[in-house]
Amino acid sequence: MKTIQVREETYRLLSKLKEAKKARSFDEVIFNLLIKELGIEADMFGADRGRVKPFSPEDRMEDREW
Repeated sequence: MKTIQVREETYRLLSKLKEAKKARSFDEVIFNLLIKELGIEADMFGADRGRVKPFSPEDRMEDREW
């Protein structure tokens, strides 16, 4: 999680866009704006984006009992 600083006018505009798009968060609003502006397909980030956990030591194949 990061914090960014924006002017009051920018915050008000983001708030209006969040409401108009029925977004759940400012992050969702900003992410969608960036995807659109950069011309990137949102599905490039994978179906499990945000749900995948980092690997743990137990995930290593060579350390598993067979």
